Amino acid sequence: MADWIIVVDDDMTNLKVAGHILSKEGFRVTALKSGPALLEYVKENGYPDLILLDIKMPVMDGFETLGALRKQQENKDEVPVIFLTADENEESETRGLQLGAMDFIKKPFIPDVLNLRVHHIIDLNHLQKDLAREVDKKTAENERLFIHVVEALAEAIDAKDTYTNGHSGRVAKYAREIAKRYGYKDKKLDGIYMMGLLHDVGKIGIPDAIINKPAKLTNEEFEAIKNHPVMGARILKSIKEMPGLSIGARWHHERFGGNGYPDGLSGTDIPEEARIIAVADAYDAMSSRRSYRDVLPQGIIREEIEKGRGTQFDPTFADIMLQMIDDDKEFKLREE
Repeated sequence: MADWIIVVDDDMTNLKVAGHILSKEGFRVTALKSGPALLEYVKENGYPDLILLDIKMPVMDGFETLGALRKQQENKDEVPVIFLTADENEESETRGLQLGAMDFIKKPFIPDVLNLRVHHIIDLNHLQKDLAREVDKKTAENERLFIHVVEALAEAIDAKDTYTNGHSGRVAKYAREIAKRYGYKDKKLDGIYMMGLLHDVGKIGIPDAIINKPAKLTNEEFEAIKNHPVMGARILKSIKEMPGLSIGARWHHERFGGNGYPDGLSGTDIPEEARIIAVADAYDAMSSRRSYRDVLPQGIIREEIEKGRGTQFDPTFADIMLQMIDDDKEFKLREE
């Protein structure tokens, strides 16, 4: 498909000349006579590959038009703009470049100059878009690889504990579903999934004999277990590219009503992601086997989550977990 150019000039002769020159080069050309006409046209018809915009126009000059266009284009790829001018004015060029213009073309048009400048800007814009797509593709590939590495690490963490095989993966899955129902999207969902996978990473530093002890823990042993959130946060803070990873690790044992650990936070002082993971973590603890019991009945789990609303759990996320339980008619959300 031919590249599409919009030419904006209040002079009909300039529009015809530019249209003739560019059409002969194979471009699709739309001619408009004012800034307001351009803004209205692109709103209804979409954005072209390039805009040639006259500076001196009545009602709204080229500078005002470009400023309004950029506001209208918020969160969209910016269309390249070349200013058309009859004057060689350093002040105008400086102002235009500050607004984001790519180039200036002097009137009256010299066909070869017009074609060369237009081809150059369009080719450059295509190259930038191709590079951006390639970067996005590589970023997505790297993120997928990172998630696989994190999943493998989570399995290694779980392997330390004889009784919690697959715990981190299930917590991550439940946390992501709670977050999704709450309204998280895309990268935020990926983020909380990875926080869930790594929430127990601090257990790497706890001796296996304590983690797998079937009898009641001594006070000293329990204090060692309680240190795993601090250890986990310290480990994950070293990943500079994703500083938020440490949130779930450090604060998933805080309690909404206070008296949790390691920092004794309460209410919304506990980061939101940690409040989500706390519910998912407690649910999985009850729906998994332990050395001293089997999976708890679904009804008992529901009662415990409800009992913990506002004391152990954020009521908002507890309610979402309760809805997930009610939706799980066959009790599939559990350790296999």
